[in-house]
Amino acid sequence: MNIEETPVIIATPDGQMPAFLYKPTVGGQRPAVILLMEAFGLTAHIREVAVQIASEDFIVLTPDLYYRELPSNKFDYSEVEQAMAMMYRLDFGQPIEADLSATIAYIKSQPDVLPEKIGVTGFCLGGGLTFLTACRFSAEIAAAAAFYGMVLDEWIEAIADITVPMYLFHGGADPFIPLGRIQQIESRFKELGKEYALKIYPDADHGFSAMSVLPTTPQRPKTHGTS
Repeated sequence: MNIEETPVIIATPDGQMPAFLYKPTVGGQRPAVILLMEAFGLTAHIREVAVQIASEDFIVLTPDLYYRELPSNKFDYSEVEQAMAMMYRLDFGQPIEADLSATIAYIKSQPDVLPEKIGVTGFCLGGGLTFLTACRFSAEIAAAAAFYGMVLDEWIEAIADITVPMYLFHGGADPFIPLGRIQQIESRFKELGKEYALKIYPDADHGFSAMSVLPTTPQRPKTHGTS
């Protein structure tokens, strides 16, 4: 299947957020996927993943969530410290929620998107923000799949607000997200009777989906809201 990539701009309260929109060249309405980037930014790898998802007959939108720090807002996988520093400069409160809301509104505005069939997925930073999207915007999406996302304490409390199927993928050897934290998250889903599926790959490290491009395993940072 041939896929076309189109640079687009998403209007947010804080300015213009660049993004890429991926569509099969064969016309027709389709489900859509919002793909949220890693801590390293909207890299070539994430754009390749977007093409792979679009090749499964989806429309894919991947926003540049570091747009406030353009132009130097993308990092090589060897630049762990720089990427982490930029990630922790994000405001995970109202500003990032406004960005996510604007992204959802943009994809729903596309005439060839089935608005009731929008999924969200992401890796690392994007995995955590996928989790946040499910907490805050369940009424706007159909499902969420988070890959090794770090989850803040308040987001665990907000699992009560999730009303869509949630899929969680983690590595059992992830130094950022220990098994105890994963169990805490799962316990909350169970306690509330939420629809979810958890897959733990016992020997997998953080970033296992991108291991072919990751040269080293970063040291776990000190973060707020995680254990």
